Amino acid sequence: MKSALYNQKGEKVGEVDLPEDVFKQKINPDHIYQAVLYYENLKRKPIAKTKDRSEVRGGGRKPWRQKGTGRARHGSTRSPIWKGGGVTFGPSPEKFSQIKMSKKARKRAFEMVFSKKLEEKEIIFLDQLTIDKLKTKSAEKIIKNLTKIAPGIDKKKTGIALKKADENIKKAFRNIKNIEIYNVSAINAYFLLQNKYIIIEEKAVNELF
Repeated sequence: MKSALYNQKGEKVGEVDLPEDVFKQKINPDHIYQAVLYYENLKRKPIAKTKDRSEVRGGGRKPWRQKGTGRARHGSTRSPIWKGGGVTFGPSPEKFSQIKMSKKARKRAFEMVFSKKLEEKEIIFLDQLTIDKLKTKSAEKIIKNLTKIAPGIDKKKTGIALKKADENIKKAFRNIKNIEIYNVSAINAYFLLQNKYIIIEEKAVNELF
């Protein structure tokens, strides 16, 4: 399959080849939803922690003798039924459960979302991205040129995927609202869904699939 290739002026300069099998897959919303849950879960930090009965302080001695007091039998004040005792089945970083999703399933979700966004003309392929002067105006000019292809790209959240994110390019774009520069290795289904438009450098295409 072929898709249009543009330059920084918003002019069509050729075509880029894309693997056919990527676009033959049927969109499965449930599968994409599972991918979103997987990537959202990766962002969580397991910081919740409670102490069990082996970790709380005190309670090393039996509070009273076993028989003859008329009271219930107890072996330690660390018991969960005592105030200040340990917590039963409480959260801990060790028990933090990750949502599992195979590499193959993640790749399939990526291809589904990529195919849909390409169909809706929300993905733009650039022959190359270069900055003449390290100024925000230079970066703004490029985005303005691309509004010929994707009207509203200057107002919507946009991700730019490069084979290798150059520091000068990052600095030129960092003051533009809603624009982020990424290495192509960071692209996944969640990334595609987080951005309205995706700009991909031609030499980074082979690393997508």
